[in-house]
Amino acid sequence: MEKLKIGTGGWILVCDGGKALFFENVGDREYPDLRMREVFEHENPSTAEQGADRPGRAHSSVGHGRSAVGQTDWHDQAEAIFLKSLAEKLHAAVHAGAPKEVVIVAPPRALGMLREHYTPAIKQALQKEIDKDLVKMPADEIEKHLVH
Repeated sequence: MEKLKIGTGGWILVCDGGKALFFENVGDREYPDLRMREVFEHENPSTAEQGADRPGRAHSSVGHGRSAVGQTDWHDQAEAIFLKSLAEKLHAAVHAGAPKEVVIVAPPRALGMLREHYTPAIKQALQKEIDKDLVKMPADEIEKHLVH
């Protein structure tokens, strides 16, 4: 992976559907020094733990037909809500003028869910998207993966 280039004060969001780490570059573009700004974690039990009901049944209005109604995937829904809230936090920060540059690091699925909520301000600040799942690594390991 190529070395990350982000200016002083730029933010790196490393996330997945349940955890987010916001880093700030306190170094410069050539020698980045990432410092943790904020950590957000979202408790998200499996769908089986969240919904105990059996899937519903729908009855046809004509005839005797019945069909199953799929169970709501509460886990996916909670991830989508969490990622939307991250996009809102990022928008608020970018809109307020800090940071000027943003890099987002997330697994492909989370990146796709985040993209749905990119505002023009986020799109303008976005320097790069990296489709990697680094959020479970210690902060110093994440920095090594991104800048060394």
